[in-house]
Amino acid sequence: MIRAEQLTKRYGSKTAIQDVNFEVQSGEILGFLGPNGAGKTTTMRILSGFFPATEGRAVVAGFDVFENPLEVKRRVGYLPENPPLYPEMTVDSYLRFVATIKGVGQGHLNSCLKKVKERCGLAGEGNRLIKHLSKGYKQRVGLAQALIHEPEVLILDEPTIGLDPKQIVEVRELIKGLAGNHTVILSSHILPEVSMTCDRVIIINNGQIVAIDTPSNLTSQLGGSQRVDLEIVGNAESLPTLLSEIPQVRNVSLGQPQERHHPVLVEVDGTEDVRHLIARKVIESGLDLCRLNAQSMTLEEIFVELTTEEETVAETVTEETVNEEGV
Repeated sequence: MIRAEQLTKRYGSKTAIQDVNFEVQSGEILGFLGPNGAGKTTTMRILSGFFPATEGRAVVAGFDVFENPLEVKRRVGYLPENPPLYPEMTVDSYLRFVATIKGVGQGHLNSCLKKVKERCGLAGEGNRLIKHLSKGYKQRVGLAQALIHEPEVLILDEPTIGLDPKQIVEVRELIKGLAGNHTVILSSHILPEVSMTCDRVIIINNGQIVAIDTPSNLTSQLGGSQRVDLEIVGNAESLPTLLSEIPQVRNVSLGQPQERHHPVLVEVDGTEDVRHLIARKVIESGLDLCRLNAQSMTLEEIFVELTTEEETVAETVTEETVNEEGV
């Protein structure tokens, strides 16, 4: 449904993205993650036809973005980080205006308007001026304008920005409900949101993609270590020494006890499951074991590790170049 090939965008001497390649299958929800300035918004603007790439090719719904921009725009709903709203218009008049521009026929206009307002939680807001809406409701109107013509592809740049926690959950469920009927790319700084919403994740840093995969696969690929979360009843002071007898155990941290319940975090090298060895040591020591859970790396930890690693590599390359040139 979406294909990016060697996309590069330069602004004068600055390169915003470099050789970006990825595909999104029909009905898939793809999350786009990266630090500020990493190139997320630039990529989305290219895919939506907002502006052209310097080099490379993008295909959306079977149409080349650069050769058939109007056909692409008919099939794309785009929500930029700052929604394109007209504050002096009412919600209904604005959405009717947008629907007309996007080619919704008069015979379907009322039904499309009713449907999109219900989906975006705007059913009772139609006669209100947009300038009088809260930031959260303005964001809902922005989402509604992206959805009103039932596009095949949705490109959402920070779709939950400005929403309260309840609204974030509602929008998250709305986006998840679009899977199958729409192909969705969304960017977000809320990493758990991407993990809970998206089928796959792209992590971009310094204008280049550093990872593409499902959150679970990213975890397993980077899983050179494990963490095991324990809760012990009794005096756990001797536990670090006992558990260090297990060759794979790298570190044991004792948390703040609550009465006689003592939280313990065990860091383990490698991917071998050693929970049974840990449990045996605890029981043999005469302590009671209340909880034993393996912890996976969170998407946030993966994100930090990948982006930090890329920055370190870039700094190393720069230093080597300087040293070789004798500057």
